[in-house]
Amino acid sequence: MKIEKLLSISPLDGRYSDSVADLRGIASEYGLIRYRVIVEIKWFIHLSKNSKIKELPSLNIKDTLYLNDLIDNFNIKDAKKIKSIESRTNHDVKAVEYFLKEKFKLNKNLAPYTEFIHFACTSEDINNLAYALMIKDASMITKKSLKILTNRIKFISKQYSNNPMLSRTHGQSASPTTMGKEFANFFHRIKKLENEINRHVMSGKINGAVGNYNAHMVAYPQINWEVVAKSFVNNLKLDFNKHTTQVEPKDTIALLLGDYVKLNNILIDLCRDIWGYISLGYFSQQLKEGEVGSSTMPHKVNPIDFENAEGNFGIANAILTHISNTVTISRWQRDLTDSTIMRNIGSSFGYINLALYSLLKGLNKLEINKIKLKQDLDDSWEVLTEAVQTVIRKNNIPNGYELMKKLSRGKKISREDLAKFIDEMDVPYSDKQNLSKLTPSLYIGLAAKLAKDLKDS
Repeated sequence: MKIEKLLSISPLDGRYSDSVADLRGIASEYGLIRYRVIVEIKWFIHLSKNSKIKELPSLNIKDTLYLNDLIDNFNIKDAKKIKSIESRTNHDVKAVEYFLKEKFKLNKNLAPYTEFIHFACTSEDINNLAYALMIKDASMITKKSLKILTNRIKFISKQYSNNPMLSRTHGQSASPTTMGKEFANFFHRIKKLENEINRHVMSGKINGAVGNYNAHMVAYPQINWEVVAKSFVNNLKLDFNKHTTQVEPKDTIALLLGDYVKLNNILIDLCRDIWGYISLGYFSQQLKEGEVGSSTMPHKVNPIDFENAEGNFGIANAILTHISNTVTISRWQRDLTDSTIMRNIGSSFGYINLALYSLLKGLNKLEINKIKLKQDLDDSWEVLTEAVQTVIRKNNIPNGYELMKKLSRGKKISREDLAKFIDEMDVPYSDKQNLSKLTPSLYIGLAAKLAKDLKDS
């Protein structure tokens, strides 16, 4: 028995831990510590390349490899050591500095230069870059899962492109569509947000205690520190933010998280629609031997994957919304409002990925019920009144809408009722012929074509 899972307060670390395994090394406390180590070491290397810093000579290949090995071979043992140092210092970033100083002292070439670790930096210089790298990598994991999902939706769109289906507006029968077209609608919405997320670039800064390079300029006034900072941040594949206080304002974080909120809302919409189609009998779900749907009703096969996905997208959105609404605000040059909140970034991505996993799982179990689709269409001849009144309008006959309203509003009408009305219409014979051939299953416009017209951009 894995007691640690059973004792977990968060279901991400307990019940659903396997579903978010790819995020553990990235969006965890361990991940944050590792990204801090990366930033500190890379800043040291960056400074060593500046010929105007005479007190820190350029590193040779061997020493550079030693430092890169500290990054590449960073492990849980190292992170625990840093946490042990933090327990004494009560400062998480300072603990990273002290840990690295210990590592530097093991290398005779680096040992004399330990004071250039964390040089001219405030904690936020390290943290903002560490979080930017964390979010970037966590988002990469999420984007891979999202790509698999969009490809599945694209496949379903084409697979069911020609399967006619009764639409419902306000929950009432409406002009028919195809099942594939409805999935295509979601594909296009999701793809638009996916492309926005893919284009997003995180920003960062490394400009000291209040963003003015105060200490930098006292130590080395001859250096163009804006250029140094910009090149460093850009080398991390981040946009450089020139104007900040102590705090990088995290506007780009808020924008990215906002895009994920919008994406999650679209996916919640999809979950609810599929849930409804299962309820109507338009889809059945593949059975798995040994599974139970209800503790008392043996017949049930519940749409739990879509309910699970909806719930977890919702939790993700609650966290994402609070983070994005809060982290862009700081009193004067710095307060710690954002500090605790940013530690929940990992949870937000965890819930997104868990939801994506559940949604994909549910989609893979769907089986269309063509018989039920046809039954509902055959029982809904009233949806053709739109077509009939449009033909009446085409022939410039007044009150076409009102005539159809009198025949059908709030009523079920039969094929015969509609045929009789069409036969008595004062319209050209060709129009009557076309209308007489029409059935609810055939009244789908360009739905089949639109279901197949799917582009990734």
